[in-house]
Amino acid sequence: MAEQENSAEMNAKKGKGNGDSSQRDERKDNKIQDYGQVVLENNKKHGKIHLMTIIGEIEGHDVLPATSKSTKYEHILPQLASIEDDDEICGVLFLINTVGGDVSAGLALAEMIASMSKPTVSLVLGDSHSIGVPLAVSTDYSFIAPTATMIIHPVRMNGTIIGAPKTFDYFKMIQDRIVHFISTHSHVSADELERMMMNTGILTKDLGTILVGQEAVEKGLVNEVGGIKEAFAKLEKMMKADK
Repeated sequence: MAEQENSAEMNAKKGKGNGDSSQRDERKDNKIQDYGQVVLENNKKHGKIHLMTIIGEIEGHDVLPATSKSTKYEHILPQLASIEDDDEICGVLFLINTVGGDVSAGLALAEMIASMSKPTVSLVLGDSHSIGVPLAVSTDYSFIAPTATMIIHPVRMNGTIIGAPKTFDYFKMIQDRIVHFISTHSHVSADELERMMMNTGILTKDLGTILVGQEAVEKGLVNEVGGIKEAFAKLEKMMKADK
């Protein structure tokens, strides 16, 4: 009788364990689906890595249509604060594929990422255009896929001509903030960034410069060409050194 009770108790505990595991997996799947984030914890050797995606358009103070893929900065900011406060998270990997978006929101995210104490690595996949450039260089180390692109262009508003001097000065101030951030967090000078922004020979209907893969590395924007394997290896090395 006692053996039957012990067996029943063991089965109950086992069932409870399986239930806890299923709930964890469900929460993980929901987090990927809702926020494009997941904690990678299978590699016990180096510690937990928080994977975060920055995709589509950076949504700021205006809500984008439901049909648009977007990264909502009001979701990302508290997540970054939570990661910084979590002793179990040892590093953060950012996967970036964005066409740009709200300048204020994008710069706020970049400043937040740059101020984190945990090791951070970014990997540009597809595109990192406009305000996506500061986001890509805000991490401790950055990678870009061989076919991924980065576009640097001046700050603008819907392509309209700015006639009022005060409006022009305001846009110039915003642009100077972006240039200062990028030059501070990469190996490109402010003068070279402005030159690339004002380039008239690449974009047919706009000013700016397109950099593909290795070109972004050669200009000093990104540290290295690579993929997920290289990004993981670098982050794990940084996490080991951080310990």
